[in-house]
Amino acid sequence: MREDFETTQAMPPITPDEAAPLAGTSGTGIVPPAGVAAAAAVPPEDLNIGTTAARKSRKGLIITLSLVAVLLVALVGAFFGARAYYADKVAPGVRFGSASVVGQTRDEVKATVDQAIKDSAVTVKDSNGKSVTASLKDLGVNIDVDQTVDAIMDAKSSSNIGEDILRVNPFGHVDVPLTASTDNAALSDFLSAKLVSDDERAVPSSIAYDANAQAFAATEGRAGKTPKVAKVVSAVKQAIAEPGTAASVSITDETIDTPISLEAAQKAADAANQRLNNKIVMTNGNAKQFELPNDAVASWIKAESRPSQGAITLSYDSVAIKKYMAEQLPGQLNQDMVSQEDIVDGNGSVIVAAQVKGVDGVAVKDTDKAAEQVLDTLKEGNGGTVQVTADVTKFDVKQKQSEWRVVIDKSSQTAVVYHNGQQVKSFLVCTGGPGGNETDSGNWYIYLKYRVQDMRGYNDDGSKYLSPGVKWVSYFNGGEGFHTASWNYGGIASGDPANHGSHGCVNMYEQDAEWIYENCPEGTLVQVVGTQPSGPVR
Repeated sequence: MREDFETTQAMPPITPDEAAPLAGTSGTGIVPPAGVAAAAAVPPEDLNIGTTAARKSRKGLIITLSLVAVLLVALVGAFFGARAYYADKVAPGVRFGSASVVGQTRDEVKATVDQAIKDSAVTVKDSNGKSVTASLKDLGVNIDVDQTVDAIMDAKSSSNIGEDILRVNPFGHVDVPLTASTDNAALSDFLSAKLVSDDERAVPSSIAYDANAQAFAATEGRAGKTPKVAKVVSAVKQAIAEPGTAASVSITDETIDTPISLEAAQKAADAANQRLNNKIVMTNGNAKQFELPNDAVASWIKAESRPSQGAITLSYDSVAIKKYMAEQLPGQLNQDMVSQEDIVDGNGSVIVAAQVKGVDGVAVKDTDKAAEQVLDTLKEGNGGTVQVTADVTKFDVKQKQSEWRVVIDKSSQTAVVYHNGQQVKSFLVCTGGPGGNETDSGNWYIYLKYRVQDMRGYNDDGSKYLSPGVKWVSYFNGGEGFHTASWNYGGIASGDPANHGSHGCVNMYEQDAEWIYENCPEGTLVQVVGTQPSGPVR
């Protein structure tokens, strides 16, 4: 070998002459180092063999390390490749009942879950030879497909590299069940309806809302047969844990009293009616409010039978409440801002404050919060007022001079009309009589009109009166107004309210009352001045 040749050339044999001084035979007293002496004692053949073995050992180590490095690179590459491949797919080792899901995409997993749910039917046979094949939904199972898919896709997932290694490890298994809730009462009701005839079936007492009576009423149930459902409940649990496989269960019936007594049902009806009787009032905190109607509240109350507990429990449909509030609150509680209008004289002094009453603008918001408050109030059962959050725009105040003005002078028993400060008409009148019927002095304004109206009221002695078909009515102060008084033309002509006065209104000839009605609009300023005469003034 070339390596041996090079080694022998590098270390030639030592001649006797060269070795003599090293051996100390010249008498110099020099002793060679032990290592040199040992080397000199080794035959050339042995030196060649040792060097070759060392070389071979190093070569083997290098080869081994290289193989290990290649293997590690391959493993790392395989890990990152698998990690990338399964990033949006189901990881190895994930099991979902009897279905194969490894490597499936989200859409594929959803299809697998849907199929597994269909395949998880339970066939129930009773001792009378009746049989029914039911889906999990029939048996009261509420399955969240999306959450189940999420659980499968996320199984063995982690943001940690070390744990990601475990995720792509096909030997690590994770079993994913259906994400579901169960309702054994619904299961029992379904099987009773399918396996027990109507006339034999045990019926629980119940409650229902009577729209005509505006109240909940209890209805008594009856004793009868019901299926023993324990085995079916176990089958349902197994189907949830390991979906995708059909099951068959044999059961028997038993005779029981009504699962829910009339007393228990009446207790639930009373609790529901408490929610209807204790009213909930919605307000915008300003000028508007409304009471929640019984029909709406009743539709939110859900009576849930609990035969296993012998009771009916009340719950509330929060989704329906939110929808109602979002749809109804703006229309019921929003209000436009209305500027207040004060009537002033030529000097700017207020004669009639708030001829038009100011109204704040209100826009309700956050109807979901209002729905939450209503839900809390229903749960408490005590009713109350719920103030809805709203944006409020305060009304402003405007002042204006009345274009039209009517001055009623009780002293002269006349009514003088002014338009923009200029007198345009003067009428003879007869105002209210004595004994509390005198027309009130002060500043008023016309606010309501009728072409024809039946007038009703009370005389001084407490008896009722009726004046049918009164024409040309213009009210300016509560029940006081201008109107035709064909029965009192003598009192108008003489101006004698002391003996022919009204109950507070201003009696006028028909053509004069009509002129006021036609020409003096709502908002016309009416000033009542002067003193009540004790007799005729004309």
